Order: sequence, then structure tokens, then C-alpha cells
Amino acid sequence: MAAMLLGLLLFAMQSPPVPSRPMADEGPPPPPTPTSSPTDNATSHPNGTLQQLPQILIIGVRKGGTRALIEMLSLHSAVAAAQNEVHFFDWESHFQKGLPWYLSQMPYAFPDQLTVEKTPAYFTSSKVPKRIHQVNPDIKLLLILRDPTERVLSDYTQVFYNRLQKHKRYQPIESVLVKDGEINLGYKALNRSLYCVHMQNWLKYFPLESIHVVDGDELIRDPFPEMKKVEMFLKLEPQINASNFYFNKTKGFYCLRDHGRERCLHDSKGRAHPHVAPAILQKLYQFFQEPNKKFFELVGRTFNWK
Repeated sequence: MAAMLLGLLLFAMQSPPVPSRPMADEGPPPPPTPTSSPTDNATSHPNGTLQQLPQILIIGVRKGGTRALIEMLSLHSAVAAAQNEVHFFDWESHFQKGLPWYLSQMPYAFPDQLTVEKTPAYFTSSKVPKRIHQVNPDIKLLLILRDPTERVLSDYTQVFYNRLQKHKRYQPIESVLVKDGEINLGYKALNRSLYCVHMQNWLKYFPLESIHVVDGDELIRDPFPEMKKVEMFLKLEPQINASNFYFNKTKGFYCLRDHGRERCLHDSKGRAHPHVAPAILQKLYQFFQEPNKKFFELVGRTFNWK
């Protein structure tokens, strides 16, 4: 039964989803004018820096480690990172403002620096790949993924704590994961972990060579090797080294060291997941087996996911 329902879900997800933010009942906005070079759309500052459209996008996935990735990438002197998630390509209210508004959200950078923006929701929005391609077909895309089951649990944990802080009611994890004894296919967090479905959409517009998949689980365990791969993909001069990372025993994960200054991710990162009954975990592992295999085939590599 679960296999049949999964098949139906994968088929249904090929249809365009409901927009990620409410929008007025009007036709689709015209796409931004494409640009052959990020500096064609740039605003300058007297000190020689300028705002430019990003040459690098971290497209997802939510709860995959995107904040850690952009913080680690910012260790490189040739990278200027936008601090906020801009949501330009997935939120209609932002997209309709056009490229000048998007450009205004970018950091000031020196001409020899690369600008990077991250919005984790891009990966799972069906309309985003085409929009990005229209603006810059040569852009470099970074996608960080974790074990799909672990990502679902992290997704739930974030929502759980958010509702707890706002004194709102929350559903026990078992009630959102399972419905009538089967995996609850209506739970949005499961959709986000069906990487093969979303990746197929991206590969319609970008070659695999333009997308680097970062192993989020390995980035947690040992960030340095993963960041070296990112440097190579982006053709950056080797600069990030092992001394930039140190393990914080109190927090239980790696923190950053940059020119003598140490910093860790926010306390909201790395929270312990709620306890889930082994039988339900086993259902999740089985549910993701086939989608995971399809994803491995798409990207030509495997990951150590349960």
C-alpha cells in the first residue's frame, strides 16, 4: 500500500505546486531581463565595492545545513555572502519587484569577489529553476542534502520549537508522520525529502556539472574535506584549511575560527530530535529507499543514508 501511495505522490508532484506565498489572482509576472554577466546589473560604492547579482546560489535544502554552508564559504576572502534569505525566485511579491530590487539585497563586494545568496526553499519550488536560468544560465548552484529521514526529523523539530516559543499548540511527531497506520503522504516535510522529484526539475534547465551536491551529514562530521570540494567546484584558490574549524564539545558540533575570531552557529542549530518509535523510523527508511535510489542515479553518486 505504501509503495502504491508513494507512486501516486511522485506522479502528483509533477504538477505545479501551490505558490509558497499567497498571491493575487493575476497572470504570471514577466521574467526579469536575462543578464550575460552579473556585473551588467551592478551598483557601485565610492570605496570600489559594488552590488552584483550572485554568481553562486545555495538552493537548499531546508534543514540540510545551508546556514552552516554559507558561513563556512564566507571564510574565503573571494566570497561575499548575502546575510538574509532573499526568496526572490520563489515569492511572487519579491519576484514582481524585478532585478533592481534583487540586486539591492546583495552585499557590497570587490570586483574580484563572488557573491553568494542562499534560499533553501528554491530547491523544492517547481518554478524556480526556469526563473534562475532566465537570469543567469551559467550560475553555479550548491545543494546541500542530509539523510532524508534525518532531514524530516529536523524539519519537525524546527516547527516544534517555533510553536513552543509562540505558545502555540503542536502535534506529536507520530501523528504527523503516520496516518491510519501508513506514512502520511500529506506531510509537507516528506515532500521536501523526495530529492529525486525536485532534482529532475532542476536538470531540465541546468546540466549536472552546474550543480554541486554537498553531503550535509559529512559537513557535520568533518567539514574541512567537504569545503575543499566546494572550493574546487567554484574554482576558488585553495584558502580554507583545517585550522578554520574546531569541535565545540559543549555544543556538540564544529564551530569556525577566522583570523583569531571564533564563532558558532545559533543555538537553534543542532537541536536534539524528538524520540521516534523504532517501528515508525523503519517505515520512514523503507519509504525513502526507492526515491533515494532514483536520486543516486540522477547525480551519479551515492550517499551513506539509512
